Amino acid sequence: MNKEHHYGFETLAIHAGNEPDPTTGSVVPPIYATSTYKQDGVGGLRNGYEYSRSANPTRTALEECLAAIEAGNRGFAFASGLAAEDTLIRSLCVPGDHVVFPDDAYGGTFRLFAKVLGAWGVEMTPAAVTHPEAIRTAIRPGKTKVVWLETPTNPLLNVADIAIVAQIAHDAGALLVVDNTFASPYLQQPLELGADVVVHSTTKYMGGHSDVVGGALIVRDAELIDKIAFHQNAIGAVAGPFDSWLVLRGIKTLGVRMDRHSDNAERVVDFLQRHKSVTKVLYPGIDGHPGHETAAKQMKRYGGIVSFRVSGGEQQAIDICNKAEVFTLGESLGGVESLIEHPGKMTHASVAGTPLEVPSDLIRLSVGIETIDDLLLDLDRAMA
Repeated sequence: MNKEHHYGFETLAIHAGNEPDPTTGSVVPPIYATSTYKQDGVGGLRNGYEYSRSANPTRTALEECLAAIEAGNRGFAFASGLAAEDTLIRSLCVPGDHVVFPDDAYGGTFRLFAKVLGAWGVEMTPAAVTHPEAIRTAIRPGKTKVVWLETPTNPLLNVADIAIVAQIAHDAGALLVVDNTFASPYLQQPLELGADVVVHSTTKYMGGHSDVVGGALIVRDAELIDKIAFHQNAIGAVAGPFDSWLVLRGIKTLGVRMDRHSDNAERVVDFLQRHKSVTKVLYPGIDGHPGHETAAKQMKRYGGIVSFRVSGGEQQAIDICNKAEVFTLGESLGGVESLIEHPGKMTHASVAGTPLEVPSDLIRLSVGIETIDDLLLDLDRAMA
C-alpha cells in the first residue's frame, strides 16, 4: 500500500499486511507452516527469516495490519493476551518497580500481576480509572514505571480519560498502557490519545469468531519497539502461523461487526432499562453513565459489552445465565455469537476477596450480531 496515503480504517483492515502473494498472486496471505528457513549461505537470511519463533511471514502480515489499524509503528502478535501482557511488563520493569493498576480489571490480568509478576518483584497498587487524582496519588515517584488502564473496564464498564491519564503518567516519568480489547481499534485509538502501548486480547473482537486465542501489543516509540522485540523473541510466547491467519482474517470485517455489535447492544440496553428485575445497567452509551461524556469524546461508538445487576441477587443472576439459550453461557467475549456469564463465579473468580471483587448480582453480556428480536426474546424468557 502507498505509505504516504491516509487510508480509512476499513481499507487498512482489509489491505494492510495483506499484499498479494508474490509467487501466485493470491489475495489471501499464505499460512507459512514452517519452523525454519533455508539460508543463502551462512548468516545469509532470506528476507530476514531464520526461525519462526523469531519471525514468520504470516505473523509478520498480522503484525503489519495491527500496527496500521491502531495507528502504531510496530505490532507484535502473541499466543494469548496474557502472554502479551507478561512479555510487556518484563520488557518495561525489573524487580522492585511499581505499576498502578485498575481497580476494575479482567481477573486474568489481576492474577498475572498479583500471583506471577508480584512474586517476581513487581509491586502493584489498584486505583480508580475514573478518578485521575486517585491515579496520581497511587504513583510512587521514581518507582512507578507503568500506569495500566482498561477502558471500558471489564466487567463494570468504567471509562478512563486516556489523554488526561497519559499526561499524569508522563509527568511522573511512567508509561501509559491501555488494554483496548473491549473497544477495539475501530472504536478507540489510544495511541492517538497519548498512550505508549496498546494491548489486545485478539481472541475477542479482532478474531471475532471464537475460533482462535491470541494477543497483541502495538507501539510507536523506537526504543520500546526494540525492547519488546527482544523480549518477544527471548520469551517466545508468539502467535503461530494458523492463529495469525485467523486473526488477520477476522480483522477484515472488524468495522462492520463492531457497528452491528453496537447496534444490538443499544437495543439490549433499552430492553434492560425497562425490565422490572434490573436494578442497574452498566453501559457507556447511557446518558447518566458516569463515563458517558468521556466515552463520547474518545470512542466512535460504545461497543457490544453490557453488564447489569438484578434485584434477586446472586441466585437470580445465576438462574438467568443458566436459562438463556440464544445467549450461550460461556467465558470470553467479542465473537459473532452472543455470550452470557456470571463474572463473580466465572471470569472474575480470581479477584474474590480483593478490592477488585465484583458484585454477586452482576451479569455480563457479550452482545453478538444475531437477529436482535431473537436476542431480546431470549433475555425476556430467561428473566421471566
